[in-house]
Amino acid sequence: MQFGIFTVGDVTTDPTTGRTPDDTERVRSMLTIAKHADEAGLDVFATGEHHNPPFVPSSPTTMLGYVTGVTKNIVLSTSTTLITTNDPVRLAEEYAMLQVISDGRMDLMMGRGNTGPVYPWFGQDIRQGIPLAIENYALLRRLWTEDVVDWEGKFRTPLQGFTSTPRPLDGVPPFVWHGSIRSPEIAEQAAYYGDGFFHNNIFWPMSHTKQMVQFYRQRWEHHGHGPADTAIVGLGGQVFMRKDSQKAWDEFRPYFDNAPVYGHGPSMEDFTRETPLTVGSPQQVIDRYAAMRDHVGDYQRQLFLVDHAGLPLKTVLEQIDLLAGEVVPVLRKEMEAVRPAHVPSNPPSHAERVAAARAAGTEGAAHVGGTEDLWTGRTAEDDTRTATAGAAFGL
Repeated sequence: MQFGIFTVGDVTTDPTTGRTPDDTERVRSMLTIAKHADEAGLDVFATGEHHNPPFVPSSPTTMLGYVTGVTKNIVLSTSTTLITTNDPVRLAEEYAMLQVISDGRMDLMMGRGNTGPVYPWFGQDIRQGIPLAIENYALLRRLWTEDVVDWEGKFRTPLQGFTSTPRPLDGVPPFVWHGSIRSPEIAEQAAYYGDGFFHNNIFWPMSHTKQMVQFYRQRWEHHGHGPADTAIVGLGGQVFMRKDSQKAWDEFRPYFDNAPVYGHGPSMEDFTRETPLTVGSPQQVIDRYAAMRDHVGDYQRQLFLVDHAGLPLKTVLEQIDLLAGEVVPVLRKEMEAVRPAHVPSNPPSHAERVAAARAAGTEGAAHVGGTEDLWTGRTAEDDTRTATAGAAFGL
């Protein structure tokens, strides 16, 4: 099972000192965090994408392209890439380039984001969020799997004889997650294509997360990708730890009480009871997150948010060390001890996907004209129509 961290890249005042980092400092701290996570032995580092203050990660591929050069083993990902307000042509180019640069040590998560004003900033209408996500992703897949694309849709200018460059590494596109906290249409989209589904449940009760993941699993099996329990699932989470549980509560409380995402809402006691936020000792984190399997089944990726709310860089690096040294080894052992043999431990790596494509005789780009894609066996012409039809299935 993969364990890692994700960042939203917020610039937040430290309530204990009154100090606010500038954008440059915050970006550089994120680079330090990614490098430290790799050195500590975590599996994944993921960055969000935002285009407004108080967030700084407006260019995930720029950041991850740098990080791939200063790390050795960690998988680089996004949390999320905005499929609705980015041009699919640019996404195809930028993430294929990152895939080549990282030698396949990357994947990405598609999402609609959580900032409404971003839509008009990029010339889109938030009321078209779901149709944009469906159409843009259908086009992105074609750009990755077909050498030459002729295409016409609703939300961008047509393409005639277009080839996206560079081509995906070894002719196999990156693995894609679809992230959503409340939209079953996105879970349906992930299931239809046989992609991963990531539920960032940091602000939601587990009852909601369980419902969303169960729906995705059911639809995965319906679309012929295998038994429901083999679907590729990831969860978000957030923790703050100290060796002594009370010290963790005392230290984190001012950050919780004053951070914009928490402040003036439920108490920290209520929030930790109702959501996966866990403040306490490493053992308490182990106990809480080992129980996630009881709600969603065996899953493949767990990411933690540890660098938000104005926490100092030194504190964040200490959190990473506690995760990597005391929490992850135990969680990994416990999760794998009960995982059925037929259920994947990890999301598919690039090497595994290349091997599967070669075994199926589908490595390299597909071509226009009804050629089946690398995963689903469905024709490219069916993509938008069938994904849109997911709304008919109880959505």
